[in-house]
Amino acid sequence: MALLSARAESLESTPARADTVLSLPQVSVTAVKIGSRLRDKPVSATIITAPEISRQGIVNMHQVSDMVPNFYMPRYGSRITSSIYVRGIGARIDQPAVGLTVDNIPVLNKDNYDFDLDDIVKVDMIRGPQSTMYGRNTMCGLININTLSPLQYSGVRMKAEGGSYGTYRAAVGAYHRMSNTVGVAAGGTVAGTDGYYHNEYNGRHVGAERQWNAWYKVAWRPDAEWSVENTGRFYHNRQSGYPYESLATGVIAYNDTCFYKRNSWLDGLTVAWRRGPWSVTSVTSIQHIDDNMTLDQDFLPLSYFTLTQRRRETSVTQDIIVNHAGERYSWLSGVFGFTRHTSMRAPVTFMPTGIEQLIEKNRNEMNPQYPIKWDDDNFVLNSDFSHPTRGIGIYHNSTFNLGDFTLTGALRLEIEQPRLRFHSYTSTRYTIYDKTVPGVVGVYRHENVNLDETGSLSHTYVQLLPKFTAMYNLPEATGNIYASFAKGYKPGGYNTQMFSDFLQQKLMATMGMSEIYNVDDIIGYRPEKSYNYEVGTHLSLLDGNLTVDASAFYIDCRDQQLTRFPNGTTTGRIMDNAGRTRSIGAEIAAEYHISPHWVANVSWGHADARFVDYSDGINDYSGNFVPYAPLNTLYGSLRFDTSVDALHIDRLQVVAGVRGTGAIYWNETNTARQSFYAPLQLSATASSGIFTLRLWADNINRVKYSTFYFKSIGNEFVQRGAPFTCGVSLSVDIDTGMQ
Repeated sequence: MALLSARAESLESTPARADTVLSLPQVSVTAVKIGSRLRDKPVSATIITAPEISRQGIVNMHQVSDMVPNFYMPRYGSRITSSIYVRGIGARIDQPAVGLTVDNIPVLNKDNYDFDLDDIVKVDMIRGPQSTMYGRNTMCGLININTLSPLQYSGVRMKAEGGSYGTYRAAVGAYHRMSNTVGVAAGGTVAGTDGYYHNEYNGRHVGAERQWNAWYKVAWRPDAEWSVENTGRFYHNRQSGYPYESLATGVIAYNDTCFYKRNSWLDGLTVAWRRGPWSVTSVTSIQHIDDNMTLDQDFLPLSYFTLTQRRRETSVTQDIIVNHAGERYSWLSGVFGFTRHTSMRAPVTFMPTGIEQLIEKNRNEMNPQYPIKWDDDNFVLNSDFSHPTRGIGIYHNSTFNLGDFTLTGALRLEIEQPRLRFHSYTSTRYTIYDKTVPGVVGVYRHENVNLDETGSLSHTYVQLLPKFTAMYNLPEATGNIYASFAKGYKPGGYNTQMFSDFLQQKLMATMGMSEIYNVDDIIGYRPEKSYNYEVGTHLSLLDGNLTVDASAFYIDCRDQQLTRFPNGTTTGRIMDNAGRTRSIGAEIAAEYHISPHWVANVSWGHADARFVDYSDGINDYSGNFVPYAPLNTLYGSLRFDTSVDALHIDRLQVVAGVRGTGAIYWNETNTARQSFYAPLQLSATASSGIFTLRLWADNINRVKYSTFYFKSIGNEFVQRGAPFTCGVSLSVDIDTGMQ
């Protein structure tokens, strides 16, 4: 579906200002593989163009959530938590269900999805499996982001923003077209917020953030056939966290340190050659993450245990695409390869309350005559990992144009090999006491615990990923209808966060306690596969004043990967496979130009995602809703746009909107949920010469809602959504023209 400026894609093409430039001279791999005009293709897609991005102040993907039907990206925890749900399928940890490319750079790690971008000129959100063209982790769709090119614009763009809760942002980008063939650009941003909530234990803000980034872009068009573009981005981010509220007390209160810090770097080189119907495109990227997540895992004002996850990851990707565009028959073939190496240290520190309640209490209830007591106030369960992964995908797509009909068939062979080398160890000591004589407590003996476990795991996953589509072009260029079938795929992996429990189980065994579960059964999880059946239409009615996009889908998902906490008082969380789930739903989006000054937008997505076959060995969840995936998403806006002769204002735009989400079920039993909620928004943007002033307010109706729910040591927690916020931004666009 192409909502939000779908009509503007053809009508707002005058490059008067950088935020209205819609013709993109830079190479887009999405356009190479799928096509530049997505409404003319048999896909369900939303296109958000530069005018809408400017009106909404969009700088990250969270701000697109709900604007796109059945697309939900909640904001909770920290920027490492980049959970995305599309059509009832998603992932909280590990492999994403939606792919992300930024200026052709395929971001491999979901933990690096959440970053801010300035000067975005277009966002494509393609729903449904894109695994045939893009491979792993695109089983629910693909997000493609394009930013401004120095061959597209020359000048300086500056922006300053301030808002409630200490929110601030300042950005600058300088673009220079050195000649008709070479352009360079560079810029940076600083931003931060104090966070919406307080930790009642120490009175400090939680959710505070400080970040900065720097970027550069070089574009070279030596002649009509060749094009080269290089983009690099560096990010630094530090957040305090996390605003998890206890449902029992209704407050946020915990005593141990929580923060997330990340440095990341992405660089991509795109080289393209075109001659007649032929084109060859090469995309090479390198990306690096260096981050640290430290958190109080119990989120109570008690000292149970803390987790630190320090990681360094470097990835290299290469995609080569050969395309031949014929009048009746077109084809595309390509090969994609990647290598990724991750090094991680993930120690879990048991604190006094955790030792007492989780270990000593359980042990002493078993053998009260010989109770134990730890000699130290804390001890560490250490886990070190080396996690290299490599993969290759070979793909082909054939398209037949048969008059009003277009038929497409595609196939991809995907091979991936993840490996894991681990070293888990601890050294601690406790004392066994003798209480066999009434009233007398004596030392029975001292026990040293020295555990050292090493090992390696490896899997090879091979998948064939087909896709078939059929499209019929309606008479008089009023649109099209289509049907499609596609297979989606996410590779399997390893539950690294469970290795602290691996040691805990070993430690329990030394004290004669039985295992709560078999650790070997939960170290790894299987690949997830989906089969997507879809019908849809793209319509242009009333002389182009009304655009309507609609689709209906059925998804049969096998071995769906779900995040859960194991049974018992454990310290980790795991990715588990449900036997089978299904999602049935529909999407509709419409944009209506009521008059030259008034435009209405509405989009709605419904996804009924349920377990068909899933049992954890204790409970059977068949028929229940899949957790964390919203049943509905809703977006509506009414925009007034006019020229103003008075007060030195060239253009005035006022937008009133609503975003709705829900219901969301938080657990497999469906006993906890967030009901449907719909915060209201209002913004006003005034432009005068080189200046643009934007006033905005979110959650005007002060809706109280939750974006996350979880349990820790039997206690329930939620993160509340953003309260009423407001702010003002000033943009300065000094267009120097093309040199």
